[in-house]
Formats: sequence, C-alpha cells, structure tokens
Amino acid sequence: MHPLLFFHCCPVLGASNAIGFGDLKSPAGLQVLNDYLADKSYIEGYMPPQADMAVFEAVSGPQPANLYHALRSYNHIKSYEKEKASLPGVKIALGKYGPANVEDTTGSGATDSKDDDDIDLFGSDDEEESEEAKRLREERFAQYESKKAKKPALVAKSSILLGVKPWDNETDMAKLEECVRSIQADGLVWGSSKLVPVGYGIKKLQIQRIVEDDKVGTDMLEERITAFEDYVKSMDVAAFNKI
Repeated sequence: MHPLLFFHCCPVLGASNAIGFGDLKSPAGLQVLNDYLADKSYIEGYMPPQADMAVFEAVSGPQPANLYHALRSYNHIKSYEKEKASLPGVKIALGKYGPANVEDTTGSGATDSKDDDDIDLFGSDDEEESEEAKRLREERFAQYESKKAKKPALVAKSSILLGVKPWDNETDMAKLEECVRSIQADGLVWGSSKLVPVGYGIKKLQIQRIVEDDKVGTDMLEERITAFEDYVKSMDVAAFNKI
C-alpha cells in the first residue's frame, strides 16, 4: 500500500496565465518544483494523476536530497510507473501545470512517450476523443477503482493487561480466573495470566487480552467480570497498547 500525505492543494491555473516550472532539467527548475510541492501531495488533486506522471517523465532522474519535496514526489510517482495508463486525469503540456509567472522551458519532450504510436487513452483538450479510446479509458479507470476497493481494511486491535482483585486472601483464585476466561465474544482473545501480590496475603489476577476495538469495549468487559461478585471485588486496566 503506498503511503499518502494529504495537504491542501491549489487548483491548476487557467491557460490564460503564464505557468510552469521553468526548465525541469536544470537546478533552478527543480527548485521551483520543490517549492511548489512543499504544501502539496500531488501536482493537482488528492490522488496520483496524469499531471504528476507528466512531470515525472520530464525530469532526468531522482532529485538531490536537499530538494526533499521534489524527491518525495519523484519516488512516490515512480511506484505508479507500471500502471500509469490507468491513472486518472488528462496529461497535457507542462506549461499548464505549476506556479504562476513561471514559464515552462523544459520543451515538448516532457509529455512525449515511447507509446506515441499506441492509442491515446486520455486524449487531449484539442482533439475529439474517439469512442474506442473513451471506452478503454473508462475501463482502465474502473479496473483501478476496483483494485483499490479490494484492498482489505485494516482491523484496529489493542493489547490490554487487566488486574482483577478478589475480596480477600481466601478467595479461590483458580475459580476466579475460570470465571474471567468463561467470558467469550467475537474479537476477544484471552492470553497469559499470573497472580500478583497486592498486600496482606491477597493476590490479584493479572491477565492479558487482545481485542478488536470495534467489537469489544473495556466497559463491557468490566461489567461482565465484576458480575462474578462472589469472587471479584474490582477490575482495573494495568496496561493498554495499540497493535
């Protein structure tokens, strides 16, 4: 899964403004690109678009480490290189992207590719899109969305160490633990346990549990554990860690 950074992203300026990055093959142009990406995840939008692929293809390689934002973007977009045809958006001239009042001088090679003889899946603003190209574009985009939807959702879990106190030193601790472990629920797994001295010859049960956060709550468990009132005086949480 690719890690994504989300920031506010400015819209692409209209064609009537002079915009661009200068020469993306020069240190000055790369500095403009780095500054432009300082508060943005992508050249435009909130997911990898064709605009970022156009810039990626225009630069000559990874940027120096001091151009952190440009290097971060380059490495991120490089991971999408094999599926660039399925990325959303329309790839247009570099002069249509970037900050205002900077003219693009990189040249037309930035948007050329070795696939020029293939069907242009995304067309252009000035050419009428054929029905076949439109069908293929929509099909690729549907495949891309389907692939994202099939990724399994992350299940939030927690590891919690409970302390269960008996009434006195005559309480049957083996029976107390048996009662606690008898509590079963979807998303609840009991772990190891031990008896810990608390004073005056009394020991409490310290027991580990792993829970799925959306299914099992601490309040529910406390209510069910303290319901064994013949054995349990109280319960507390000794440690809590996200997994």
